[in-house]
Amino acid sequence: MRDIHIDTVDHTPRPIVAITNDYPDGFRIPPHCHRRGQLISGATGLVVMTTPHGTWVMPPQRGMWIPPGAVHNVRIVGAVRMHSLYIEPEAAQGMPDHCQVVGIPGFMRALIVEAFELPLEYPLSGRPGALMELLGHEIARLTALPLSLPYPRDERLAALCRRFMTAPNIHETIDDWSGALGMSRRAFTRLFRRETGLSFVGWRQQACLLSALPHLAAGTPVTAVAMDLGYENPAAFTIMFKKAFGLAPLAYLGLRGVPGTVDISAQAAAISPKLRSIDAP
Repeated sequence: MRDIHIDTVDHTPRPIVAITNDYPDGFRIPPHCHRRGQLISGATGLVVMTTPHGTWVMPPQRGMWIPPGAVHNVRIVGAVRMHSLYIEPEAAQGMPDHCQVVGIPGFMRALIVEAFELPLEYPLSGRPGALMELLGHEIARLTALPLSLPYPRDERLAALCRRFMTAPNIHETIDDWSGALGMSRRAFTRLFRRETGLSFVGWRQQACLLSALPHLAAGTPVTAVAMDLGYENPAAFTIMFKKAFGLAPLAYLGLRGVPGTVDISAQAAAISPKLRSIDAP
């Protein structure tokens, strides 16, 4: 079992350190940072990470990259067995300098499972060294997913964004926000795009969709989530969700199988014996 804190093994003389941690539903990790870069992943539950620059949501079977030194806090939705690969800054030079949610393909998941079967100070030569070196190459090839929400640096605008995330509503308008800031509509739209890289309408939609994911993962019905966000009906919300993420909400979270896709819940059950063997003392 490697249910230990990174600080106790941070200076292990290896480019990648692999550890696991179990977190219960509702657990919160206060703001902190790591000397190493961190790639997290999990088969169940959902992770919501926030930094001064934005929010990221990691559903099951995906991953999240956190660069060295990035201050972040974490909220857990549903029990999560978190797999963490901590990467020395020198070994992470090819990785982005910003946080991002990434896809974890089957080959990468298999490599991560193998990494946890090695000792912390694995041999640098032979199969162990080759496996971890390959893992480093594959980490750099992971594809970013549209599961982030940037926050502006302008403090007045950032305050409106934070307020919106406490009670998101798809019907809030540019006029509502520009009026609150005492700005013209044109000046506001320019400021918003410059600060976030998104149009107000695009940011509002992304904020609503990302805020919906933790509620859906916690078991709130799609209809209730859609109504809370101000959608006229659950079909309108589902259409917008599928347009953004490619699948209906429950299928995206692995809570309902769809034709032509792998049922994540079944996949998690299939690999659970392997996970238990990793956790055996």
